[in-house]
Amino acid sequence: MSGFDEGGVYYSDQQFVGAGGGGDEAALPSRAQALAKFGEFIRTFQVDPKSGSFPYADQLARQKDRLRVDIGHLSHPVYGAPELASALVDNPAEYLPIFEQAAKQESQRIQNLSEDGSDPEVKDVQVMLFKGETARSRVPHVTMRDIKPEAYVSKLVIVPGIVTAASRPKHKATYITLQCKECKATKRIACRPGVGGAVIPRVCDAAALPGQTNQCGQDPYIVLPDRSECVDQQTLKMQERPEDVPTGDLPRSMMCLVDRRLVGAVSPGTRVTAVGILSIFQGKEGGNQRDKAGAVAIRQPYLRVIGFQEDVLNGDTARRPTFTMEEEAEFKEFASQPGAMDRIFARIAPQIFGSPDIKKAIACLLFGGSRKRMPDGTYRRGDINVLLLGDPSTAKSQFLKFTSKTAPIAVYTSGKGSSAAGLTASVIRDPSSKEFYLEGGAMVLADGGVVCIDEFDKMRPEDRVAIHEAMEQQTISIAKAGITTMLRSRTSVLAAANPPSGRYDDLKSAQENIDLQSTILSRFDLIFIVKDERSAARDMQIAKHVLDVHRLAGAQPEADEEEKREEAFLKRYIEYCRQSCCPRITESAAKLLANEYVELRAESKRAASADGSDIPAIPVTVRQLEAVIRISESLAKMNLQTTATEAHVRQALELFKTSTMDAVKSGLMDVAVFTDEQRQEVHRVEEQIKRRVAIGSFVSERKLVDELVRVGFSESLVRKGLMFLQSTGDFEYRRERRLVHRMK
Repeated sequence: MSGFDEGGVYYSDQQFVGAGGGGDEAALPSRAQALAKFGEFIRTFQVDPKSGSFPYADQLARQKDRLRVDIGHLSHPVYGAPELASALVDNPAEYLPIFEQAAKQESQRIQNLSEDGSDPEVKDVQVMLFKGETARSRVPHVTMRDIKPEAYVSKLVIVPGIVTAASRPKHKATYITLQCKECKATKRIACRPGVGGAVIPRVCDAAALPGQTNQCGQDPYIVLPDRSECVDQQTLKMQERPEDVPTGDLPRSMMCLVDRRLVGAVSPGTRVTAVGILSIFQGKEGGNQRDKAGAVAIRQPYLRVIGFQEDVLNGDTARRPTFTMEEEAEFKEFASQPGAMDRIFARIAPQIFGSPDIKKAIACLLFGGSRKRMPDGTYRRGDINVLLLGDPSTAKSQFLKFTSKTAPIAVYTSGKGSSAAGLTASVIRDPSSKEFYLEGGAMVLADGGVVCIDEFDKMRPEDRVAIHEAMEQQTISIAKAGITTMLRSRTSVLAAANPPSGRYDDLKSAQENIDLQSTILSRFDLIFIVKDERSAARDMQIAKHVLDVHRLAGAQPEADEEEKREEAFLKRYIEYCRQSCCPRITESAAKLLANEYVELRAESKRAASADGSDIPAIPVTVRQLEAVIRISESLAKMNLQTTATEAHVRQALELFKTSTMDAVKSGLMDVAVFTDEQRQEVHRVEEQIKRRVAIGSFVSERKLVDELVRVGFSESLVRKGLMFLQSTGDFEYRRERRLVHRMK
């Protein structure tokens, strides 16, 4: 808007009005020179002189109220205006309004005359600046931790972050009209930009008649709201990206102000790179009046946003990584090599010994399937969710740490320290304005990435229920404090949990070991039962591997550098595959998968009936069918293939059977191997059980176990005997394993 920053003022106190200019005034172009050069730049700039296209003039012809300008184009030594670019970077509060005025004049020149021959009505043009990926300009690209007041206040800066909260839009006056109560004289004054207001004169300056003094008195002015000019303004809270926060530090946040067409363009959870003017204001909140009086020189920083690196008005709110031609060629060559998939699996958590199936599952989670848009506008998720359930000291947390470090976007959290609001979104009341605004949680901040939740079983049930919608529909619905909205959470979930007793008990059924509701289990595509197997050969291999890791840590700099390069390559390759590849399953593979799915359902039912229950501990539903489809697509994506073939489906089914289907069948039936001594003891237990239970009768399992323990048998031996009798079909469990029924 023309004159929006009139006066070059960016402070909120009147005593700093003269500080807006700064620098060497003689070296800066005058207002008239800048206006003419800005207009010439909009009219004549061309990216390629041979193309015959003028990007900014064409943009003004299409969109008459806004203009997105690359500062790198303005800094071009031949086709741009480098002196104007330098002035805009060093003194944006003064030169941005001139740029907008020049854009308005060019818009008026481009538009045709009206039908009656009069000049068309021209809207004010908002200039939104950004810096292209290959552009060269002096705009500093800084993080929130690197912002120094002596270097960047009143300068143009580029700051990356995540929008975590957005206030309701307000109306900010750009010009207000004052009227004297006595003489009715009117006066129009400009308001300072950002959070600054206007200073109302205390004395009427209307001209009095010759020989008379002004009789209007002190403070005669009143504001005429109907004759004031306003624009929309919104306050955003931008937080550091999780990958930029040092370990052990709290993420820093900064207040941002957006106005006019940028209001409402970004929602909480959006990753943006803001281009704006670093400004300061005096905070309102504080202690008593004495503290406020002593803090006159204390100012709070904020960013007055004048553009985003992303074109948020056209829906480009995702962080789109860019790749050089050399990187793309390297990625395509890697994908075309035989054994590329195995090389990817080998790079997943190389410090952890064994667990090849879990490493395959984490690779599938990092690459992800294909997100699909249905004809009715709904979406089918492409992100893969994985649950690791089992004994302590089986590297579950290390897998989570590796994933959070390797994924392009990741948030790590612990179940006991996470609440429903912290994972999804919360409604916060602003202490100064008393209004409510939304603040996104972990699953909103990790939009487009991975959420790693450790100690998943320690979460309260009501907190686990809160992420049901986020895991399947990939949205978070909020209806609190008069705010009804929906946030996006397109994330994969990698969770780690322990059984209720701390260790996985083979003498218990799958339902007793997996103490999670089937509603949350069905949302996990792959569920792994991780056991601490006691094998001398395996223990020796693990011990050697762990000792080598500790002994060689930091001792081989060349190997460490090579490992860092491989990690960086894997991270960039994952970004490239997720952005450029979207495979679909073939028709022949779909037929194969349909037949296998029917067999998986029947197998799940047989496992449940053998366990004495009608419903399996881990349900096999249509969600698991979609899970196999997503795994097949992720395997195809690793090789940059556009279709998922039968080979990919077979590999996905093998991974699904070794994880989720093994978990369905886990429990009592796994331990049916006894030594000769154990066999004799079990026979004695079987005889005692058959003496106490008649054919066709029902007995309480707890009562039967207690009675045999009093006779002298151990409880574990009694349970083994019951398990063996159940496997032979002599006994069966009823009523959720509380009663024992003798069949024969």
